[in-house]
Amino acid sequence: MNNKPFYKPRFRKERTWINEQIRAREVRVTDEQGENLGVFKIEDAIKMAKEKNLDLVEVVPNANPPITRITSFDKYRYQKDKKDREDRKAQKNVGVKRVQITVRAAKNDLEVKLRQLEKFIAEGHQVEIFVRLRGREKGQKDWVRKKLDAFVKMIPVEHKVLGDARFGEGGLSIQILPKK
Repeated sequence: MNNKPFYKPRFRKERTWINEQIRAREVRVTDEQGENLGVFKIEDAIKMAKEKNLDLVEVVPNANPPITRITSFDKYRYQKDKKDREDRKAQKNVGVKRVQITVRAAKNDLEVKLRQLEKFIAEGHQVEIFVRLRGREKGQKDWVRKKLDAFVKMIPVEHKVLGDARFGEGGLSIQILPKK
């Protein structure tokens, strides 16, 4: 009977080895404060950790010899998860935001979209203005281009237009950047 799972995991979480799971013969050992204690045989390093009622945690497995720390594994895992959350939070998510309008939109609707676009530009996002076309509107390319140009001229904040407007996927789009 095959003991392999029938599915393939999408993401492989990095595994942290502790105590007897560490496979190296020698390891570089640091204490809880990060002080270097030296290079020891794995048995001696585990014995040092057990004397303090702590775990030997492999911190840098790719080093030669691997770097380990004498600490509580639960505390180490908590601090690592906390750091990962902070890193994800600090990651600036600047992507392309999209503002979608139609050629027959009323003035008030366009003003609402302008406020939304101003907010995106103030946050530093690149903005794609997309004019959705339906039915016979697709044949009126010059008229649609004039409507888009009029909307771009209505934008009150300073911006920079990236290239010309392009037709595709049921509409006309143009991208703008905040001016720095």
